[in-house]
Amino acid sequence: MKYKRWTLKEKLEILEHAQEFGVVETCRKFSVSTGNYYSWRKKFDAQGEAGLKNTYHKKSKELRKSEEENRVLRKLLADKEIELEVQRELLKKKFGTSDPRKI
Repeated sequence: MKYKRWTLKEKLEILEHAQEFGVVETCRKFSVSTGNYYSWRKKFDAQGEAGLKNTYHKKSKELRKSEEENRVLRKLLADKEIELEVQRELLKKKFGTSDPRKI
């Protein structure tokens, strides 16, 4: 089943219609669930029209860049941890201890 994506104008129209004719009648007329209606109403009351704007699937370039940088840094950190663990194991085999200060 495909879901309808409501535009800002449609959402505002539905909210205005509900104030005039009631929530149940409006939801039936526009085929909107009451949960969606109350969610829109809550966002509209809190932030106005800006709260009703479609924000899904929109990541800013800065956010995508930061996520990519974070991924690369995590990979480097994991590689460094593996390298340190291998060095500790070699020291343990060679000198019987993993603490380099005890050599």
